[in-house]
Amino acid sequence: MKYEVGDDIIVLHSNEEGKVVEIINEKMVMIEVRGVKFPAYMDQIDFPYFKRFTEKKLVVPKKAPKVFVDQVPKEKGQPNSIKVADGLWLSLIPKFALDDFNDEVVELFKIHLVNRTAKALKFQYTQSFLGDPAFELSSEVLSFHDFYLHDISFGDFSDNPVFRFVFELVTPEKGKAKWYETETRIKAKQLFKRIEEMKEANEPMLSYSLFKDFPAEQVEEKFELTGLAAKGFKVYEAKEARKHLPPARSVIDLHMEKLMDNWQSLSTLEILGIQLAEFEKYYELAIAHHQPSLIVIHGVGTGRLRDEIHDLLKGRKEVRYFVNQYDARFGYGATEIFFQY
Repeated sequence: MKYEVGDDIIVLHSNEEGKVVEIINEKMVMIEVRGVKFPAYMDQIDFPYFKRFTEKKLVVPKKAPKVFVDQVPKEKGQPNSIKVADGLWLSLIPKFALDDFNDEVVELFKIHLVNRTAKALKFQYTQSFLGDPAFELSSEVLSFHDFYLHDISFGDFSDNPVFRFVFELVTPEKGKAKWYETETRIKAKQLFKRIEEMKEANEPMLSYSLFKDFPAEQVEEKFELTGLAAKGFKVYEAKEARKHLPPARSVIDLHMEKLMDNWQSLSTLEILGIQLAEFEKYYELAIAHHQPSLIVIHGVGTGRLRDEIHDLLKGRKEVRYFVNQYDARFGYGATEIFFQY
């Protein structure tokens, strides 16, 4: 092994110095640069003293003649060959160990969010096993950066892990969606197959695409089919109606500070009306997108909003059942709805 934990290194493409903090596998190590940890291929780093030695000049160069600003030609920007924009990825980096028979087996996976786009993203991340949340995180990932999330032991993949993300652009752009929700499910049988393919191809990690480019905002398209369109009604072809729907959400928060600013002057009745309207909006979207479930965060408070929502749900034919039980994330302040179609 060329490197050991604690070795000083330099990142070749940025000339930043750091340290090796963990050996991941034969091709990759975890390094720390200016307090940030991220994985790197061994051919992307080197020992700093070797670089310093090779940069020493034996002959003192002659002073270059002075060049004035108006003599300097304008330089055209060159693309960075390292920054290949091919989307956002969920990457699993395996850490191997030897078993009792001296065979190499996967001990755990290091989970990373790999942003190979030119856009910085905010994200809310939830990882669950058998439907129960096991890890949650809210943060940002810069453009062309990796973000380490956490570790998952190899044996835990038998519990059908789900990786759920909600993304927003750090800098909103016209024509882009306000947010985008996606999830990745990894089954143990598929994972075994992917590991064997990874070994055969001599690759260092498993990668799952989350999106190629941040999605565009849904544009409502009108069809001049009847006189209703001329009067301002939205008319769609029935077979393409779902394509024009806004994206659904699996979790909605009805606390007023999440819904609008300057709400303190509103009456209790006005607040309740706004919260119920928001609930109805995402309830209908969940049904339209055939979501299996929806979590509604209503808080505890006096219980009036919760009771109003429960009364509505009791009369909905799409509701298979709903529960308001203790949850580590919300206490008793949320109701989970399960749908039937």
